[in-house]
Amino acid sequence: MLALAACAVVGYLLGSVNTAIIVTRLFKHKEDIRNYGSGNAGMTNVLRSVGKLPAVLTFIGDFLKNVFAVLLGWLIMYLAIRVLLDGEGPELMQIGKYIAGVFCVIGHIFPLYYGFRGGKGVVAAAAMILLVDWRVFLLVIATFLAFFIWKRIISLASIACAISYPIYTFLIVFFFDYKGAGHSLGYLLFITGASLFLGLLVLIKHRSNIGRLMRGEEKPVSAKKKEK
Repeated sequence: MLALAACAVVGYLLGSVNTAIIVTRLFKHKEDIRNYGSGNAGMTNVLRSVGKLPAVLTFIGDFLKNVFAVLLGWLIMYLAIRVLLDGEGPELMQIGKYIAGVFCVIGHIFPLYYGFRGGKGVVAAAAMILLVDWRVFLLVIATFLAFFIWKRIISLASIACAISYPIYTFLIVFFFDYKGAGHSLGYLLFITGASLFLGLLVLIKHRSNIGRLMRGEEKPVSAKKKEK
């Protein structure tokens, strides 16, 4: 339990390092991205309010921090199992990765260092999904691309991914891990519950976007042409 708690703490502290706020302060003379555009401390708002390069740097930072969180979660559980239990526990190590990744997203949304006002957690969540289950990641990315190509609205694609993520997770784990690889029912329930929690968290953070989508006010991403 202490090892799992350590995974949560490490994940949350890493997630609280908000790249959008840091990058914007570097590019806009210490300005706060939360005072621009939608007020969201995330990649999309940086793209629209600051520029392409800052948005790319924000994406990389948000992605890598969850990569580090998940890897540290795995390492903490690995050491705990090997040292304290003197054995192996693949399910516990996977659960440690999930806990660290989910709490990293929570830290991104409610950052300790920035007054608990952060981003919406989409990029950080994508990094976690990639590391904990590449099969689910491919399905989620395919869903994102399909909706983005269709409407060119990032929020709509993100909402579709948040809804489909727990469904994909349950189906993949149930048919390939629970039945196929012999994982426990407790593992299936935990992984499904964690993915459902993460999906709901991202949906809640997109509630204003959902309202604008319903009113037809959400703006698509478009390439700006230079005037001659």
